[in-house]
Order: sequence, then structure tokens, then C-alpha cells
Amino acid sequence: MSGNFGFGPDFNPDDFNLDASQSAEFKELFAQLSNFGLNPQTLFAAANKSGSSGPLISSEVLRDLSRKFIASQGDLPVGSQDIADAQVALDIANTWLDEATNFPALSRSNLPAWSRRDWLDSTIPNWANLIEPLANGMASALTDVLRASPLGEEEVSAPEISAVMPIMRAFMGSLITNQLGTSVGQLALAVTGSNDVAIPLFNQSQARLIPQNISAWADGLDIPLDEVRIFLAIREAAASRLFTHTPWLAEYVQSAIASFGSGIKIDIDSIQEQAERALETGELDINNPESITVAINAGLFKPVQSPAQEAALAKLEIILALIEGWIDYITTKAVGDRLPSYPALSETLRRRRATKSPTQQLFATLLGLEVSPRKMRECSHFWFEVESEIGIAERDQRWEDPALLPRAQDLADVKKFLDSTVVPDDLSGLI
Repeated sequence: MSGNFGFGPDFNPDDFNLDASQSAEFKELFAQLSNFGLNPQTLFAAANKSGSSGPLISSEVLRDLSRKFIASQGDLPVGSQDIADAQVALDIANTWLDEATNFPALSRSNLPAWSRRDWLDSTIPNWANLIEPLANGMASALTDVLRASPLGEEEVSAPEISAVMPIMRAFMGSLITNQLGTSVGQLALAVTGSNDVAIPLFNQSQARLIPQNISAWADGLDIPLDEVRIFLAIREAAASRLFTHTPWLAEYVQSAIASFGSGIKIDIDSIQEQAERALETGELDINNPESITVAINAGLFKPVQSPAQEAALAKLEIILALIEGWIDYITTKAVGDRLPSYPALSETLRRRRATKSPTQQLFATLLGLEVSPRKMRECSHFWFEVESEIGIAERDQRWEDPALLPRAQDLADVKKFLDSTVVPDDLSGLI
């Protein structure tokens, strides 16, 4: 390989803590990283800044990327009428929800309506924390490949491994931050409330609506905007009650992602085979850095999953489906026959899920996880059956402990599952 490999004229590996004995093969490896479409100067600067132990996903960079994305699509400020409309809808939602769930309503928010940017800025730190274990797993897997494989005719020494680790970490951090920045930006354009992603992202969850996105959601439906707003407010308020009264959920989701990330292994032979097939089909052009980035983002080189990783994904899939299913069922129960347009609104939501929501696309891209609409419907029916068997109060008490929630195989026989688990007497933490 010849040339400067895409590096600028000022590039000098010695500026990035590489000692004089650094092998030519290592310098070529660093150069090859530029073929992934990343700016080398930015990459090495990030490596020097983060070192070998700092966070891989920078909240500042992630926020900047996401802000640029939503700025290109338009972000309207929240007006006084937006705030008033949101508060009315949330008040109605909470009144109806009091009959549908044992989780009590939260105190009114000082700002019941958010702009797209408000939502983005408030969620960025937790998005970074949530996905950090995945970036760490990928970085460790890349370093393991180096340890196991000689470059050229020379074995890679321990000092050389130590020198390259920050580069590998920065590379993977940059790659995933770019993916995540775009995904969170897309979410900011689509979410209709602060908790619409159905993932606990706040230390203190409050119900808030995003008027600009609600108007976009309602566009073309021929349904009064007030009814659309109330429907989405019920879902938002239900999610905020659930997340507030199940504080273990956030750590549980992150733990599943961490378990998946810690098991990542890279099979070089498998990747080479995938690359050869992609080159033959034209899916990958080795002379086009953008093509390589697109291939990675599309999951072309996903490593083979271990049994432990498959278990982590199964754990994550069922908890996300249980959350969505509970919100769906509680919304249906709260609405009853109060909203004439509810069947049409529910069907619209179902269709949009079937074409993949931004949240589903995010997990599909980063983890290879597909939470199917069918699984969500099964979980919604599960909560209906649980309530039929044991009532509303004990239904919601199931959220007190993850051990009281079903696995995927338990959904088919609710009575058998309930008989196999016992709810503790003291569940005072629910209220």
C-alpha cells in the first residue's frame, strides 16, 4: 500500500505518543484506519484526550452531531399555547390513567411541552452511558485481534499493543458516536413525548409532550389534533409512571447491553469472507471510504454471536417488549370508549411500528436486535391476562422485581407462570 492513505500533509504518527521503535506495520495499520471515512487528525486527538480508560462516547460530540441533524430538519420553539395544550392533554391523560393503573400520577412538570432540541439535550448524557459498554466491547475485540495476529512478518509486542490501544478505542468510539448521533437525531424528529422511546432515559421521569412532532404525527390522519394529543399524552404519562416507580429498569437495560458488549469477538476469517463476497457483488468498494462506512453501519461485518450474547439480547428484547406491551394495554384500558378515534389512532401506531420505529432501527443497527411488533402484541395480551387472573394492583406489582416478570417462553401460559412466581408481601416501594 502506498501514498498517504488519506492523511493530511501535517500527519505525523510521532505526534501521537508513538515511540521511535514503532514498526512500519503499525504505521500502516494507523493509515488504513483512514479508509473507514474518519478524519485521522480528529481520531488521534480523541485518542490522546481519552487515553486508555476515559469514556469512548463523548456527550459533547454526540450532542453536536445530533443537533446538526435536527437543525437541518427544522426545530420550532415551544410557545405558550403549546404549553397550555400539553398541560390540558396530560391532565386528562392522568385522570383516565388513575382507573387503569396502580402507579400513582406524578407531580405536574413546570414545562409540560418540549422542543426537539429540549428532548435531545436532556437525553444525550444517558444515551452515551447506555451505549458506552457496547463501544468498549468493540474496542476490546479489535485489540484482541491485534494480540492474536502478527502484522507482516513481525509479532506485535506488548509495548506496541499498549501504544495502539488508545487508537483502537478512539476509532471505535468515533464510529459508534457517529452512528448514535444520527440515530438520536432521527429519534428527536419522531418522538412525541419525553418517554416515547419506551426506554428509561431520565433519573426523574416526567411526562412531557413534543408539539412539533405531535403535529407531524397527526398530519394526514383526518383526526382532530386534540384527540391525537390526548392519545399520545396517555402513552407518555403511562410510561413516565412506569419508569418512575421501577427505578431498576434503567440499570437492567444497560446491564443487558454491557453483557452483549463484553462478549464481542471478531473472527477475521469470517470478516474476510464477507468482504470478498461484498466486493464481488459490488456492495463494497475498497477504494471508496464512504462505501466501507456504510457497510459497517449496515451491519455487513457483524461478528457471530455467542450463546451469552444471544441470552443478553433475549433478555433485552423481552424487557423492551414488556414495557411497550404494558404501555399499549394501559392506554387501551384508560381510553375505553372515551375517544371515538381510538381504533384509528391505535392502527396508525401499529402500522408505523411495522415499518420500524427509530428506536427499533437504533437497536437493530448497534446490536442486531429486532423487537418485533408481534412480540409487543403478545406482551400487551400478557398484561391483559395477568390482570384478568390477579387484578390491577398485583399486575403492577409484577414490576417490583425483574424476577417477577416473564421470559419469552412464559407468555404462552400466563396462569402457569403466575403459579410459579410469588409476589412478596411488602411492596411498599410501589407507592
